[in-house]
Amino acid sequence: MEQAVRYENMINIQKPSRAELEKLEKAKIIDMYIDVIDHVQMLSEIVTKQSEAIQALQDQVAKNSQNSGKPPSSDGLKKPRTKSLRTKSGRKVGGQPGHEGKTLQMVEEPNHVIEHKVDSCPHCQTDLKRVEATDHGRRQVFDIPAVQIEITEHRAEVKNCPACRKEVKASYPETVSQRVQYGPRIHAQTSYLNTFQLIPMARTCQLLDDFYDVHPSTAFVMKANQSVQEGSQPSLNLIKEQLQQAELAHFDESGVRVEGKLHWLHSASTEALTHYGIHKKRGREAMDAIGILPEFKGRAVHDHYKSYYTYDCEHAFCNAHHLRELQFITDQYEQEWASQMATLLKNIKQEIVILPDSATSLPIGRLIYFSKRYDTILEQGFLANPPPDAPIPKSRGRPKQSPPKNLLDRFKKHKAEVLAFMYDFNVPFDNNLAERDIRMIKIKQNVSGSFRTQHGADTFCDIRSYISTARKQATNAFSAILDAVNRTPFIPTT
Repeated sequence: MEQAVRYENMINIQKPSRAELEKLEKAKIIDMYIDVIDHVQMLSEIVTKQSEAIQALQDQVAKNSQNSGKPPSSDGLKKPRTKSLRTKSGRKVGGQPGHEGKTLQMVEEPNHVIEHKVDSCPHCQTDLKRVEATDHGRRQVFDIPAVQIEITEHRAEVKNCPACRKEVKASYPETVSQRVQYGPRIHAQTSYLNTFQLIPMARTCQLLDDFYDVHPSTAFVMKANQSVQEGSQPSLNLIKEQLQQAELAHFDESGVRVEGKLHWLHSASTEALTHYGIHKKRGREAMDAIGILPEFKGRAVHDHYKSYYTYDCEHAFCNAHHLRELQFITDQYEQEWASQMATLLKNIKQEIVILPDSATSLPIGRLIYFSKRYDTILEQGFLANPPPDAPIPKSRGRPKQSPPKNLLDRFKKHKAEVLAFMYDFNVPFDNNLAERDIRMIKIKQNVSGSFRTQHGADTFCDIRSYISTARKQATNAFSAILDAVNRTPFIPTT
């Protein structure tokens, strides 16, 4: 009887009421909705991440030398369609008025004269051999004489002193230290071919063999370069000092390979000076080791690499880089503000060009107008690119931004550096001077592949610094190299 009662009580306990059943059903439905919402949110996050990844890949594929800072060598075999950022100047093709031509001109005293005589009259066949010429027509041919090496023998006298009965020998010049050796001109020409004309060592040796019938080794090429490097040290020290004291200088860096590993070539230059240095690092450690920027107090023109900001000097950004980045935003993201900003920068540049040479800055009214227009375009850009969502709690770093937003932030934060060229005409629109100076080192790498040793890379940079500075100051490259071999190097002027 007790068991029957207990069983009936258990049945009554397990049987829920209708209200409880409805409550349970609602709870299940709510849990199901929560699961669906969580699942949708998870899928949304996955889609967002995939969209960002796809956009990043599309951006990567779309970047080339025409719309980013990538070098032309990275474009591969399929070159991008050229979109020149330059505007038409309106000038005719060819030399401009005032351009000094380099056409061959006759000389009054030629080295050789060849007489071409008239022996007979072509009309009546009269003999003219004894008839005196009344005039001469003249034509001159400029050519190189037959190339051959000259050998100079130094003979040192040997005498017996009648007083002390000892043998006395004359001294050879300091530059004549071996029984048989190459002279300074062939040392200079070898270094000129290898470091200035960028001919590889083996081909330099072959050229000297073909021209002069001598057989130098690659070790001789290295010795010739070493001689130029050592002889140019007084000039190199002055180049470095003058760059440290310059009012404005251009800076750039580019990757090179040394001993099969990535190193960084750093350049510092003005219109009259060039300095190169190679270091394992790209940032401040390398710049401190090279030693120009730590002492530099003028205005540094560069491509907004952050390590430059750490130095106590004024800055100006390369707007050629900005135009390429704006072109990328226009092509890839189709945002109107980017094309408007590019047009604004080019309009400012064009307005500067038409001003008289005596002007040092745009008129105050134009400065205010361009500054306000700059801010208006940025406002449009920020409306099209709102800040990203707040990062997930406990996530590391700042939220990732799109390329347009990053560029807008840079333009807003560094407005003075972007527009410095319109306030001070001594500041250039771009950093093309540094890029031109660094281009020859990149060509050297394309020709030879890599520097085999750090010492060889440093030697090459020193010689190129010396030659580039000499050429900027209207000095013949070969003459400067020969002077360095003879330990009387070209000295740069301030």
